Amino acid sequence: MAAVRVSSRSGLPSLLLYLGIGVVMGQDGIFDVKFDNAELTQVIGYAALVVILAEGGLGTKWKEIRPALPAAAMLSLVGVAVSVGVTAAGAHYLVGLDWRQALIIGAVVSSTDAAAVFSVLRKVPLPARVTGVLEAESGFNDAPVVILVVAFSARGPVDSWYVLVGEIALELAIGAAMGIAVGWLGSFGLRRVALPASGLYPIAVMAIAVSAYAAGALVHGSGFLAVYLAAMILGNAKLPHWPATRGFADGLGWLAQIGMFVLLGLLVTPHDLIDDFWPAVIVGLVLTVVARPLEVFISLLPFRLPWQEKALMSWAGLRGAVPIILATIPMVSGIEGSTRVFNIVFVLVVVYTLIQGPTLPWLAKALKIAEDPSETADLGIESAPLERLRGHLLSVAIPGGSKMHGVEVGELRLPAGAAVTLVVRDGKSFVPAPSTVLRRGDELLVVATDPVRDAAEDRLRAVGEGGKLAGWLGTGAKGGESSAAHAKQGRRHEVAHALKAVTRLGRTGGPKTHH
Repeated sequence: MAAVRVSSRSGLPSLLLYLGIGVVMGQDGIFDVKFDNAELTQVIGYAALVVILAEGGLGTKWKEIRPALPAAAMLSLVGVAVSVGVTAAGAHYLVGLDWRQALIIGAVVSSTDAAAVFSVLRKVPLPARVTGVLEAESGFNDAPVVILVVAFSARGPVDSWYVLVGEIALELAIGAAMGIAVGWLGSFGLRRVALPASGLYPIAVMAIAVSAYAAGALVHGSGFLAVYLAAMILGNAKLPHWPATRGFADGLGWLAQIGMFVLLGLLVTPHDLIDDFWPAVIVGLVLTVVARPLEVFISLLPFRLPWQEKALMSWAGLRGAVPIILATIPMVSGIEGSTRVFNIVFVLVVVYTLIQGPTLPWLAKALKIAEDPSETADLGIESAPLERLRGHLLSVAIPGGSKMHGVEVGELRLPAGAAVTLVVRDGKSFVPAPSTVLRRGDELLVVATDPVRDAAEDRLRAVGEGGKLAGWLGTGAKGGESSAAHAKQGRRHEVAHALKAVTRLGRTGGPKTHH
């Protein structure tokens, strides 16, 4: 676990540390472990990638990623084609690889790594639009890249470009359909069936996400896209015991990364990397300085994004374990020169991840697009169903940047059937009065009946985003009793509260302090 702490503090993706552990344990290392089973590495790598994509999807916020979907789709399709072509040309003309090997390398390194992107970006306070595009791209572009690598690694002539385009489109469509279907059915069931133990919810969520991969693969679709979309739907479905589920998925994701990276480190033979070091640096330079910027600027031409955001996206195309795993495909297929391809990809990923990962926060500040972390705080709400009592317990954590700070309990205006029953502040709990002022760091226990559970949560989130006047700011409660008459009545209550506040100020000459 020391490696986890070091990677978190240094800003480096954990890839480098765990790869290093594998290299030290493997051939030419301290323990001199002999391991050369590329097929087993590929299978385990695929399994780990499924878990990593599931963890990433569960942590992706729909409201942030929805506006980014068209741009991410363009990067995952048009952008991949541009990157493959430019990188392959550089590998062929500058390094001297034959066209098949050059195309394989171009396809392999065109995939941005979900684990690297998720681990680095979530530590950098970037605009939601930029983060959404990069996270969605890393979740989407694995599918077309896998198809291209398999096609280029097949024995015999490579299929025509239009055949490959058709295969990619069909597999993406099938994978998306299966992922959405499995994710929706899973969230529908988990919200309506009370499991006998709270610890079963995290297991059920991960099992549903992994099932989406299996379902997509069975019908010859993109299992990687299916698991990412299913996990994203589950992650935005307001499931019971969500913080526990999120923590469980995060732990599994770390475990998958550790196992996958150590195994990849074992597979490599360090003394074989010396001859391929400079070819890898040259190909990586073409990829980072030419191919990736062209990919971003050409793919995002239809979108009016500032050049600063495009420049950051060009530098944030992080590579990680996924390209190294994909580099085992030609090894398993027995393609000539596949070992050299693997070595070049390995060195490229390590060198340029070491450069790009730590410098990304600096570049965001230099381009003046880094945000204040307190402005991006989200209200943490955990729900526990009370099936026999036909109600729910909502545990609400107020983060530092929430506009719920300074709001009185009565000003929350929760729907009838919901009430704040307990407040925990500075380690002490008490039953609040309507005049109790909420503060940053408070934890609330809210009881809500089944019919108003969603409306209560929506209202809490609205106040967290817009403050006590959330209804006037366009962020009012949804669902439940949200009819036109109910909205009008809510505005009357807001006016009444405002008049009371003005009257109170006029009588006392200043605001009252509530405890």
